[in-house]
Amino acid sequence: MRLSTKGRYAVMAMVDLAATSQGSPVALADIAERQEISLSYLEQLFAKLRKGGLVKSVRGPGGGYLLAHPADATRVSDIILAVDEPIRTTRCANGTPQGCRTNRSRCLTHDLWEELGNQIHMYLSSVTVADVVERRIIGTSGLNLLRPTLAADSAAVAAAE
Repeated sequence: MRLSTKGRYAVMAMVDLAATSQGSPVALADIAERQEISLSYLEQLFAKLRKGGLVKSVRGPGGGYLLAHPADATRVSDIILAVDEPIRTTRCANGTPQGCRTNRSRCLTHDLWEELGNQIHMYLSSVTVADVVERRIIGTSGLNLLRPTLAADSAAVAAAE
């Protein structure tokens, strides 16, 4: 299952906004440059985020966008839903008892994929923008930082023997 570009870019932009605003509006052009996202695409996303009540716009010189709520009160799931990106893990339409098969039945693995979607939503609902900004999310990318140290330790142990 893949999260769409729209959802990923919206989260990236909101995290950038939280990390750089320091209480002052941030121009979308600055976010677009830092995150390597098209400015026109960001404008579309931020229109949806503003409509969803997640950001506030400030007009005029020095204008831009601010988070509408503190970063620790803004959930990643809210961002994804605000840009109209439900995370679907089944082929079936959400909320209907009918399945996606020709005879309108559900496949044998429907419940598996539906529960995966529920778990993903629960996880993204438990993560705030502040968690991401403050690097409280543990991922496998952090392991790369440990590898040189482990390799150096192994080499030192081997040399000592």
